[in-house]
Amino acid sequence: MPQNNNKAFSKLPNVKTTIFTTMGQLALKHKALNLSQGFPNFKPDRSLIELVTKAMEEGYNQYAPMPGLLELRERIAYKMEDLYGRRYNPEKEVTVTVGATQAIFTIITAFIRGGDEVIVIKPAYDCYEPAIEVNGGVVVPIQLCNSDFKINWEEFRSKITSKTKMVIINTPHNPSGTIFSEADMLQLQKSLEGTNIILISDEVYEHIVFDGQLHHSAAKYSDLSQRSFVCGSFGKTFHITGWKVGYCLGPEALMHEFRKVHQFNVFCVDHAVQKALATYLKDPCNYLELGAFYEAKRDFFLSELANSRFKIKPCQGTYFQLLDYSTITTEPDEVFAERLVREYKIASIPISSFNTNKLDNNLLRFCFAKTDATLEKAVAILCTL
Repeated sequence: MPQNNNKAFSKLPNVKTTIFTTMGQLALKHKALNLSQGFPNFKPDRSLIELVTKAMEEGYNQYAPMPGLLELRERIAYKMEDLYGRRYNPEKEVTVTVGATQAIFTIITAFIRGGDEVIVIKPAYDCYEPAIEVNGGVVVPIQLCNSDFKINWEEFRSKITSKTKMVIINTPHNPSGTIFSEADMLQLQKSLEGTNIILISDEVYEHIVFDGQLHHSAAKYSDLSQRSFVCGSFGKTFHITGWKVGYCLGPEALMHEFRKVHQFNVFCVDHAVQKALATYLKDPCNYLELGAFYEAKRDFFLSELANSRFKIKPCQGTYFQLLDYSTITTEPDEVFAERLVREYKIASIPISSFNTNKLDNNLLRFCFAKTDATLEKAVAILCTL
């Protein structure tokens, strides 16, 4: 018989199991407190669950419209205009997605061809680069320093070439917990002027900003908004990460291309959940009070760690806090993170996993979207180190 010489060919030969899965499985194996993955361990609003049930009983159980339930898209457009002053056409410029990750993958797939360069700010959430690479794009990283996680805009501009097709930003920023200031957004706008570069603005933590600061959406800036996809997440906002519902907004011409891919990728999103969210969004308090809710959790977590040996700089947004352990041990962050799970029964995320060349700055990321009881247990452990 003739031999089959076909061999499996990987489009992502260097991609391994994500650090989130690794640490999550390790936490499960050792029955550790899981402050690694970014999901709440408390229940969502009961009224939202009841709205989903009601929608199912009313018959919202078949396919939703491909771009999303119009009623929900209208509420999203209203929220964006109310908060950021940018009016999006709900029929042509708003699409409901299976979480923000699907939105980002779809954007990249719709526009990136072989050899196109995409600037990625590091440390970066780990879904960006594989999506670029699987579409033949080239990742151009810009590594932030670990002291303030600020962008060197001169370096940023030096990375722009004739091959630059796209830039990805994330604010509030995961994993550092920092935010882009108005000055940063204006620098970004100036840097992209006169180009056809597309911007992906990952804003899934838009409502989780602390200490009286504001979230500066790309939608607020005239030139940026004309080249940007703004991606959001109901999962992060309403403590329903497992429902996997997000959205993206962008100019009509860009969204037209997005939907070409979206319709063959997922086609549509859970109908009953969309109906429930459309109703739930009618009360702005459901998202406007989120910052104060998580700020109280951050402050509780950090106040209890005040006498620990960690170096702490309070996060500005998200529900993640970085802790510098350099006065505790010289172990690499991945080694220390795994030892914390095995020996101390607490799980975190080592930041080197997000950095260029796995740069290790002795930082661990802890998620404080947890009940007070969970945070109390976590702090008791961390203060023994």
